[in-house]
Amino acid sequence: MGATENTNMEQQIIRAAKQVFIEKGFAETGMSDIAARVGINRSGLHYYFRTKEKMFEAVFADIVLSFIPSIHNIIMQDKPVSERIAEMIDVYFEVFKKEPCFPVFIAQEIQRDAPHMFDTISKLEIGLYATRIKEMLQAEMKNGTIREVSIEFIFYTFYGLVVFPFLSKPLAEMVFEEPVSFDEKLQAWKAHVIRQMEFLLCPVESKEKQ
Repeated sequence: MGATENTNMEQQIIRAAKQVFIEKGFAETGMSDIAARVGINRSGLHYYFRTKEKMFEAVFADIVLSFIPSIHNIIMQDKPVSERIAEMIDVYFEVFKKEPCFPVFIAQEIQRDAPHMFDTISKLEIGLYATRIKEMLQAEMKNGTIREVSIEFIFYTFYGLVVFPFLSKPLAEMVFEEPVSFDEKLQAWKAHVIRQMEFLLCPVESKEKQ
């Protein structure tokens, strides 16, 4: 089998495994489930991925590493806070619209086995991006570009605001029944998120100038 065929099959397996992991979660997914979804036998699957853990890492990397470098680069830019926040929101919204079940999957895996999720992140060196982002935020706090706020609070505020519309979408659509598309709601919500993050991060004097 040639290199191109190998690469194509690996991507096919990763796509199928992504669907199964998101549908069933890591614990409930078996290698046979993924093999059946791809349409190959288990021995064929093991040729590409020896363990379910390795496959999970490949799936997680396929999703997360498609946007984390972009988020890192946006944060590192020398731009006003509001502009960087807007760009970050755009990245996340595009990812979540493309993979609408991903936020639910991550939330479930954190609740199911947080150490496993942390270990997966560590193996993929995603933590290096997180460390650089944390250091950048701390440096900006020190020089007065942004207010001194708990990094944990920044994390809760931003991701809570960005992720929750996707987590609650099925229920919200039944409860509110508003005659606007989800994309329109997201654009209005984006402006709200930016205002909330500005309130959290921008120094008082910066807000007064706006």
